[in-house]
Amino acid sequence: MAHKSPITTHVLDTTHGVAARGVKVRLEQLSQTASSSSQSWEVLADGETNEDGRCTTLLPGTAADGPHQLRPGVYRLEFHVKEYFEKLERSSFFPFVHVVFEVPEDPNPHYHIPLLLSPYSYSTYRGT
Repeated sequence: MAHKSPITTHVLDTTHGVAARGVKVRLEQLSQTASSSSQSWEVLADGETNEDGRCTTLLPGTAADGPHQLRPGVYRLEFHVKEYFEKLERSSFFPFVHVVFEVPEDPNPHYHIPLLLSPYSYSTYRGT
């Protein structure tokens, strides 16, 4: 049995008043090497929004252990918005949108991060 990812997103095209289908999404976690103070982004998953503008399969769980358990840390969702608007034959000021958020020591089981999108602005929030 497949489980919903503990990190999900929903992209809405506020210019057209529709769900943004086909937006590529990348999930990364900030990692720090033990031997130095350097940090880098580790790619955890790539996905794409469905016909409803949702991406719910970034970190699928397994039937044996239940939903994927998040590690505390800093995460980043990268949305490829220029490609989305190019498919609609529209220009966009932002080629990418990065949403950075932190999962605390005692993580909740689910984090939903919607993106409200137009060619020249965006907004995001912690959803449910």
